[in-house]
Amino acid sequence: MEILQGCDLSGKVVIVTGANSGIGFETAKSFALHGAYVILACRNMSRASDAVQHILAEWHKAKVEAMTLDLASLHSVQHFAEAFKSKNVPLHILICNAAVFALPWSMTEDDLESTFQVNYLGNFYLVQLLQDVLCRSSPARVVMVSSESHRFTDIKDSSGKLDFSLLSPSKKEYWAMLAYNRSKLCNILFSNELNRRLSPHGVTSNAVHPGTMMYSSLHRNWWVYTLLFTLARPFTKSMVTVL
Repeated sequence: MEILQGCDLSGKVVIVTGANSGIGFETAKSFALHGAYVILACRNMSRASDAVQHILAEWHKAKVEAMTLDLASLHSVQHFAEAFKSKNVPLHILICNAAVFALPWSMTEDDLESTFQVNYLGNFYLVQLLQDVLCRSSPARVVMVSSESHRFTDIKDSSGKLDFSLLSPSKKEYWAMLAYNRSKLCNILFSNELNRRLSPHGVTSNAVHPGTMMYSSLHRNWWVYTLLFTLARPFTKSMVTVL
């Protein structure tokens, strides 16, 4: 709210993925309370609807709604993009915030490792499907929520070539933290290339690290990380970086 103080975002259309809680919710709320039309793109529609009601409780004139988006399903991503385009509205800001962390190994319905698809490939596909709308709406921007943890991994083999087997590893080769780090590295590489390609068309792209050990519900999949985040909570940063 402090970051956007004095900004009138009336007429702006914003999509925030994973906006039913944590950083995504605070971001969506801030945009909505400053006049933007905000779409909360979430997997859990019950929680997303609750988030919408929380925002409307603060300002009943807020333009905010929830739409279904499950990044673990490329079909769901495609359906979301089609549903959004059917509204015939512009898109000025797309914030790819949704992510998973410390997941046990699992495969999506698209036969890809879940962390890689949810954190990176689903977002990549979403941006590709909405790219034409973003360009028509310029000036527009894309924000990829990444992490400083991208520094602690690589996606190349010993000869320096891209190793695709590292992106969607088998169960035997899977380590949750490395999978998360690699997905966040992919986010940054994608954001940089997207900015190179689309900035001449009025669409900028940025990757952001939201804060060192920022408290959120991202750690919910493993009790060790929950304990670590709880102990660190008094020292965590605020949620203004994304904005």
